[in-house]
Amino acid sequence: MSFKQKVVSKVTHIVSRLIGGLSQEEGGGAQGEPFPGMPELARRAAAEGSVLLMNDGVLPLADGSRVALFGRVQRDWFYVGYGSGGDVKAPYLVSPVQGLTEAGVALDEELAAKYENWVKENPAEHGFWAHWPFSHPEMPLADEEIAAAAGRSDVAVVLIGRAAGEDRDNKPRPGSYYLTKEELSLLTRVRTAFEKTVVVLNIGSPMDMSEIAALSPSALLIAWQGGMESGHALADVLTGAREPGGRLTDTIAVSLRDYPSTRSFGGRKFNNYTEDIYVGYRWFETFAEERVLFPFGAGMGYTAFSREMKSLTLSGSEVRAEIAVTNTGSRAGREVAALYMRAPGELLPVPERQLAAFAKTPVLEPGETFTAELLFDLTTLSSFDEAGSRYVTEKGEYAFFLGGDVRSAEPAGTLLLEEEISRPVQSAAAPVRPFMRLTKRNGAPVYEPVPLSRVDLRRRIDDAVPVPAPEFGGTPTVADIKAGRCTVEQFAERLSLEEYEALSRGDFIMNSPLGAKGNAGVLGGVSDSLRAKGVPPVTTTDGPSGIRLSASCSLLPSGMVLASTWDTALVKELTALVGEEMAAKGSDVLLAPGMNIHRHPLAGRNFEYFSEDPLLTGKIAAAYVSGIQSAGVSACPKHFACNNQEFRRNRNDSRLSERALREIYLRGFEIVVKEAAPHFVMTSYNKINGVYGHYNYDLCTTVLRGEWKFEGAVMTDWWMRYEASPEFRGVRDNAYRVRAQVDILMPGDKRLGKRKPDGTLLASLGKKDGMTVGELQRTACNVIRAAIAAERSCERKDKN
Repeated sequence: MSFKQKVVSKVTHIVSRLIGGLSQEEGGGAQGEPFPGMPELARRAAAEGSVLLMNDGVLPLADGSRVALFGRVQRDWFYVGYGSGGDVKAPYLVSPVQGLTEAGVALDEELAAKYENWVKENPAEHGFWAHWPFSHPEMPLADEEIAAAAGRSDVAVVLIGRAAGEDRDNKPRPGSYYLTKEELSLLTRVRTAFEKTVVVLNIGSPMDMSEIAALSPSALLIAWQGGMESGHALADVLTGAREPGGRLTDTIAVSLRDYPSTRSFGGRKFNNYTEDIYVGYRWFETFAEERVLFPFGAGMGYTAFSREMKSLTLSGSEVRAEIAVTNTGSRAGREVAALYMRAPGELLPVPERQLAAFAKTPVLEPGETFTAELLFDLTTLSSFDEAGSRYVTEKGEYAFFLGGDVRSAEPAGTLLLEEEISRPVQSAAAPVRPFMRLTKRNGAPVYEPVPLSRVDLRRRIDDAVPVPAPEFGGTPTVADIKAGRCTVEQFAERLSLEEYEALSRGDFIMNSPLGAKGNAGVLGGVSDSLRAKGVPPVTTTDGPSGIRLSASCSLLPSGMVLASTWDTALVKELTALVGEEMAAKGSDVLLAPGMNIHRHPLAGRNFEYFSEDPLLTGKIAAAYVSGIQSAGVSACPKHFACNNQEFRRNRNDSRLSERALREIYLRGFEIVVKEAAPHFVMTSYNKINGVYGHYNYDLCTTVLRGEWKFEGAVMTDWWMRYEASPEFRGVRDNAYRVRAQVDILMPGDKRLGKRKPDGTLLASLGKKDGMTVGELQRTACNVIRAAIAAERSCERKDKN
């Protein structure tokens, strides 16, 4: 580490100590006992999310196979990505060596010993915040050593590892997105020396696979980052104890430049989303089929299946599809039935295909058939017409395609919608700066000017300012709300200005003394007077790869793994157990799931997020939230919205059309709000068309609450950027935020923990264009409702 890096590392550590929370090295320490039931379920999820892309029959390993294990990540495995989404004090970590050994796999002991000794003598440098390594240097091996290993073994398994994370985007260079020359040399020489070579990728999101595929390995398996049970899960898949049940949630292109978002990713000040709605497979299947290495939805197990459309009907706008999936192979397994759709596209250009619905079968024995029933409404897949500010489900013929991956899905029928269905909405968060966006004309890609906003936002806000609640009288408590003796609005009417201010922020710091040790922050009852009235202090903890506390907590498979299962029932089962662990360990709100779209493969937090597809993202997120909240605790989906790169994330402006915003980047959030009713939502650091997420009235009021009927509380990400309102002179910072109905400043103060209000919320109260009592009461009500919803976990915690 250079002198400059040492200085930065020391300063980062000091700041971390001042503001609270866990450091990266603390988060990685293994200790404690596992939560009951979690090892088995986490192991199953990690295996079922593993994606097998190539296999000439070498997998599962034959009984008695002698395996030569190459790659230092056999002992330095990347169990999860970096940052708040992965810093969990796991009770234990199972490496590939441990997992394979415990599974009875005969590893080449001489080679394994060389790696063990070399790793001890050359320990991995784990870096520090935003300077973590993408990979670790590989152990040099001579040709003679590889040849000797081939003489002792039947199969080579080569492990390659990568990681990125918060404040740490992947880089288009060797050791990050690309193989290093040492890795390519190792792969090439091992492939030459061994008749059977299996490549296993320990990655958080797709990397370049063109060089790997060109070597034609016997098998290519993406094991992702499987959390604390990674080694066991990998052994299960390689030996055939479990099927590799995963399917890709992203398209893997031939080249990085093939992704249309590459031309506008990584900007210092802004990124123009010029690809518009053509994200991921929507681009490739419409315009660039030949540039796909592995398509969206790709993956195979150890048996074979057939799919047959038994019936496809339309009633009103509701589609009902019955799909028979039959195991035509020789061993038990599971399969995905994915239904893709092409809309008429007469009024508005549309992608060639988009995911309409999906299901994961139970385990099917050879010859067994399962009939999946898929129900969905065409209006949930409608296009957004910017000229008419409406969602439109066009009349005409809808074509459907049945399969697993989007490319091989075969025609499965058509349905005719005889009348157009239109749903008008208020235009919201449209771009204000011109740029060119991609569209389709006569089947070809062309560019057109993006439609700009025509909204008078000041008038919209003025017209909707809430009036103060009628005077109630008395001194009601939260117990009175629960008993029906008063409403939330009546309770809020009796609060003081100081209590309004306290409800609009957290307890100033991470690791608040009001919550479990190592918490991310506490909200709700952060003052003595509020607690006296029954408002509970609500403890938040970082996620989504587990509960980030000082205590030992389960390290889960990453979000990419969970989404790759395509199994909403499994995700819900896993997160229900996480909810029980939260209640037992003192966490009331898990700051999860992360559900931003995989716009580009270099985005650092793709490991936390789910997919390039909004429907898959929304369905997995809804299952995640439903599981958490079934245990009497709360979830907080994030980051609302368009947090699609880490570089300068708290300054960057995501500029995109309203159509792309609504159809791609908001649709997943819409699904999770409508289907799972999360108690909280977290905004993003970045700007969306010129307005920061934590000040964005149109996103947080017009859309989230107005259109989707969200009833919970909205919180900022930690230490938002401060700014004055351009619409209302004298309104800035926390007043600007509350006016947008971003209810809670987290952790509650400006950086470095001054631990007192900055005064900006109440400074303009009663002044021209300033804050009103009605707005303060509205935010207080939002927070109190969410705190009451989270209080069930507080009550469980008090009993433990």
